[in-house]
Formats: sequence, C-alpha cells, structure tokens
Amino acid sequence: MQIIVKCQQVLIGVITIFSLITIASPTANADAVTDWNQRAGDIVVKANIGPLPAERALAIVHASVYEAVNAITQRYPVSNVKLGAAPGASIDAAVAAANHATLIKLAPSQQLAISSAYQAALAPIPDGAAKTAGVAVGEKAAAAILALRTDDGATAGESYRPITRAGVYIPTVIPEAPQWMQRKPWLMTSPSQFRPAPPPELNSELWVRDYNEVKALGGKHSQQRSAEQTEIARFWEEVMPPIYHGIVRSVANIPGREITQNARLFAAVTQASDDALIAVFDAKYHYGFWRPVTAIRNGDIDSNDATEREASWLPFIDTPMHPEYPCAHCIVSASVGSVLQAEIGNGQTPVLTTISAAAGGIARSWTSIDDFMQEVINARIYDGVHYRNSGKTGSDMGKQIANLAAEKYQLGQK
Repeated sequence: MQIIVKCQQVLIGVITIFSLITIASPTANADAVTDWNQRAGDIVVKANIGPLPAERALAIVHASVYEAVNAITQRYPVSNVKLGAAPGASIDAAVAAANHATLIKLAPSQQLAISSAYQAALAPIPDGAAKTAGVAVGEKAAAAILALRTDDGATAGESYRPITRAGVYIPTVIPEAPQWMQRKPWLMTSPSQFRPAPPPELNSELWVRDYNEVKALGGKHSQQRSAEQTEIARFWEEVMPPIYHGIVRSVANIPGREITQNARLFAAVTQASDDALIAVFDAKYHYGFWRPVTAIRNGDIDSNDATEREASWLPFIDTPMHPEYPCAHCIVSASVGSVLQAEIGNGQTPVLTTISAAAGGIARSWTSIDDFMQEVINARIYDGVHYRNSGKTGSDMGKQIANLAAEKYQLGQK
C-alpha cells in the first residue's frame, strides 16, 4: 500500500495538525474514552516522566477506565477486579473519575491540568444519582487497579554495574531502565516468556547484511538515504506513547463502535505495549548487543572481512542509552498493530493517522496495519540505531504479546 504523507502544503498541514492535537475539540465519532486517551497522553508527556513510566501509566489508566465502563454496561464478562454492577451510572463521569484518580497518582506534577480537565468533563453532566454513581465506580476502579500495580517492580532501585577493569575510565552515563526487566507483566507469565534466540553471530551472512545496511542508510551524513527515508527516520524518532495512540484512535473512531468496545481496545493495547517494553528490556540486558555506532567504529575487531570499519561514523539520531537487541520501537508497534488486527479482523481498515512531536507535529497516514508496522522497522535502520534482524525479532515478539491481549479481552467479539 502506498504511504500517504500529510502536510505537503503548509495550509493543509496546519489544519491537519490542529485537528489531531487539539484536546478541547474531539474528533468526529469520538467518545469519552477516546477523548480522555488524548488528554491523558498529553498529560504524561508534559509530566516528563519518560517513555517507559508513561507507557505503564497509560496502561493503568486504561485498565481502570475499562473496568469502570464495563461495570456500568456489563457488555463483557466481569474480570478479576470485583467492582459489582453499576447499571444506570453515568459512563462519562466514570471515565473522567478513573482518569483523574489514576493520573493524580501517576503524574502528580500535572495536578492542576488533571483537575482542570476533570472539572471540565464533569460540568456538562447533570447533577444527580447517575453522575454520583459514575464518579464512585470510576474511583473504585482506579483504586483497584492502582492497588494491583503497586508492587509491580516499577519503583525498584536501579543497580546497573558498568563493565570495566579497576582503574579504567569508561563513559559514566548509566543506561536506561536496567531494572525494567524485573517488572510484573500484565499478560505474560514472566518478563522472559518471549525472550528470543541470540543476535546473529558476527561471522554470519546475516550480520554482514545488517551491518552494511545500517552503515549505508543510517549514517548522520548518509548519501544513500533518500529524502523520504529521512522523513520517516525523523518521524519515528518520537518515543512517547501518544504516537501509537493516534493510530489506535483511528480504529476507535470508526462509526458505530460502542464505548465499552473502545475502553476494552485501549486496555488491550496499553497492556500489550507495556508488556512489550518489559519483554524487550529483558532481552536487551540479557544479550547486551552492541549498537551500530559501536559496531561500525569497531568493524575491524569482529573477525569479519566483509564489515569495514568507519572510524568517525555517527547515526542519524542520538543512540538510545540501552542495548540494541531487539528493537523496542518494533516490539511496541507490532503489539499495537497486532491488537488492532485482532480487533477489526477482516473488516475494512480505516486510514491510520498519527503525529510525531519529534518531527515537529507532522502527520503520517497508512492504509494498512502491516505497512505501519514495517515502516517502524525501516525507520530504526534509517535512524542508524538498529539492525534489520533486530527489528524483525522485536516485531515477532510484539505479535506474540498481542495474541495474549486478544485472548484475554476476546478482541473481535462485539
């Protein structure tokens, strides 16, 4: 499928970006769940808590929202969170209350923005028993999910031990989140459940292929990377969860969808992507495979004559501060995309659109979920921070995790 690139003209670009990022003006067909997803994403970004804690926070938010909404509509089987039925309660009040109660705990620096959004959401709802009951069930759901995740390992102390010899200097920046692999998953039985086979041997044809591809296409001053590839690279430099949630909203906003369906969809997506990061960091720190910038500057020590050293090679973007294998963006995009495929089945895929803050608010669209997932694999090569095999491996892991989410939430069933 051909990728549709938005914002080719300045006027169209401004209109598109405005329609996508304006919180106060929800898109057509949106409901309280999708409206609050956009608000919550904006809040966790502004809280500056980092991509991994932000992913965890939004999984907690959406698990709470789903439990609250389903307690009211009773559309799907009751989960292990025993809230009791709440027929007649206001769904909009419940969604607002669940978001408020979780975000206040998870992004306390944004208390003013959270409270303001909460009051604005409650104001149009008529006072009365339905509103009161909705707030109560939303707060109860939030308390239950927060209690379940209190000891999930997210606050475990970081204790990374740099590899060196006594007295020898090494760079002193501590890698990102080495403790993340110790977290309790939502869906997996353990962080290592889908740990992949090792990365390619350095004497293999696969290593030669991947080394030379990223060296050619991912360099800071590459003459082989096309203008479109550079645009894709810059777009996927974004690491915060909202870049994926825009794509999810493209499905959630399909006409005719019911609000509990969307609450369930966001719960499944966010739990799958949070588990994906647990799984990928388990594998990253287990294997400790070198990034392209390290490998290419040391191409003369891998005992492979087909990988020539380039002494001053730099990647197109800054290299993330954690081991290379597998690709984190690729596992997350595959977990999100595969959950969406499970939800819509063989139905018509809507145009999938999202924006990248890293690329200055530019929008991109796809007419195929597979195209979106493949673009992310390609982008991390163009960025100069991953190898193709790492992207495929991460993608395969993400699809397995998405299968767990689809089974847990019985996706595709109306």
